[in-house]
Order: sequence, then C-alpha cells, then structure tokens
Amino acid sequence: MIKKIILLCCIGFFIACGSNKPVVRTSKSSSPSKPVVRTVRKPVEKSSNPVKPNSENSTNTTAKNEESTQILEATTRVKVTTALVLEYIEKYKEIAKKDMKEYGIPASITLGQGILESGAGTGPLSAQANNHFGIKCHKEWTGPSVKYDDDEAQECFRKYNNPDESYRDHSLFLVTRERYSNLFKLDKNDYVGWSKGLKNAGYATDPNYPTKLIGLIERYQLQKYDAEVLGINYVPNNIASIDKSKDIVSTNIDLHQVIKGDTLYSISKRYNISIDDLKKKNNIADTGISIGQKLIVK
Repeated sequence: MIKKIILLCCIGFFIACGSNKPVVRTSKSSSPSKPVVRTVRKPVEKSSNPVKPNSENSTNTTAKNEESTQILEATTRVKVTTALVLEYIEKYKEIAKKDMKEYGIPASITLGQGILESGAGTGPLSAQANNHFGIKCHKEWTGPSVKYDDDEAQECFRKYNNPDESYRDHSLFLVTRERYSNLFKLDKNDYVGWSKGLKNAGYATDPNYPTKLIGLIERYQLQKYDAEVLGINYVPNNIASIDKSKDIVSTNIDLHQVIKGDTLYSISKRYNISIDDLKKKNNIADTGISIGQKLIVK
C-alpha cells in the first residue's frame, strides 16, 4: 500500500514538472500591481508687467472727438484738448467781435492770438496774471506785473484783474504803436496779411508765428467771426494752405474729413502722403486728430 502511494506521488511530480504552465502562488493579501502615477502641477507664474487687453499702439492713435491734444507754442508750450479750445472760443468770441468793431482788428486774429499765446487760457501767464497775449511790461506800463522766463530770464509781463482787461489792452497795444500802423491798412478780413504783419512788426520772435496763427484760424474756422462783424457771407471749409516756397496762399487743395477709426497712418497711406508732410500741412504737432476735422491731403 505504501508503495502505491509513493508511486502515485512520483507520477504527480513528473507530470507537474513537464507542464508548460507556470506555477503561480497566490495570496489573499496580494493585489494586482498597478503603476504609480504622480501628478505635479506646474506653478502659475504671475507676470510683473501684465499685458492689458485692448491696449492701443501709440503710433496708431485713433481719432477722438474733443479729446485729441495739440501742442501750442508761444510764450509757453502747453498741450490742450480740442474741447478746451472750442470752449475758449465760445467764451471770448463776443469780446473779439466787439474789439473788431471798435478798433479794426480782425476778430479771427484776436481769438487766434489769444489761443496761441495763452494755450487756450491754460498757460501760466493767463493763469497767474490774466495775460492772454503775452504782452510784456515795456517802459510805459505802471500797472501790476509778474516775472516770467521768456526770451530772457525773469522778464516783466503785464498783469490784469481779469481776461477782459487783457483783451482790451491787446487792442490798445496794437492801435497805439506806430510799427503796427500798416496792419490797419489791410482788409478787415485779411487774417493772412495780419498774421504775417504781426511777425514782421516784431510782435513775436518765433519765425513760425504766422504759420501757427494761420493754422489755428483755419482749423477752428475763426474767419466766420470776421464775416459776422462785416456782414458778409462766410463760406466754410474753404481752408487755405501756405505754399512756403512761393509765400502765397493756395485754395486749390484736397481735403479729407476725419471719421471714426482714422489715424494719421491710415490717412497717409490712403492719399500716398508721408505722415510728416500730413502733419506739416495741417500744423499738427502730435498724433492727435479729431472726428469731423478736415485735413489737407494734397
């Protein structure tokens, strides 16, 4: 019996050894192995200079109605908005028209000089002394004054109680001086002749004074106040350009009216003109243009 048992065990052993199936030991505590995956979150980097959405390229400044700026240079250099200039004109146009009737100085010249010399009322002389025309003391002045750096350091400028006094003194200043006498021989609506005559008579030392003054008068259509005083019809948009090579006025020009989305770059491409030439033709000091503004493009 014992032999039979031993024989059976031997047979089972050999059968197991000859099998091509592996012998696998299992355990209740064991579980199928799975790969271990570690998820690592990449830290979010905060930029010290975040990019603002909808930021505009400064070289492609779009036209902004009543928000565009321009640089006015005379006794001072200031930047003003179109809205401020229009507000200034509305405030002082009646005084300019009244002085034109009384003294014969074109209202367009008075308003244009007021805008240019005072920075539309924002310059230091107008703020501190109500001096809107940059008139210096001169030897005959006995009223109050202020010191201000102009052609020389700490020059004496006249001080007024209010802007109305400054406007009146401006008229008297031109009427009572012999060197300005030839201006009163010009037509009352000849703002170009007046602008050049003021420079030739020594009102300003800036060689570009006539160009700046004429540019302001034409940009803001100040000639219409001359026409109102003279009782003649005024035709708007007949903007003249100064031909520097011939020193004459030409009205045979093409105009472009600024619309929303226009930039100096887009306008220059449309009319095949350089941005610099476009700015020079329209007396534009920076990149600001206004919706509705008419620009000389040829």
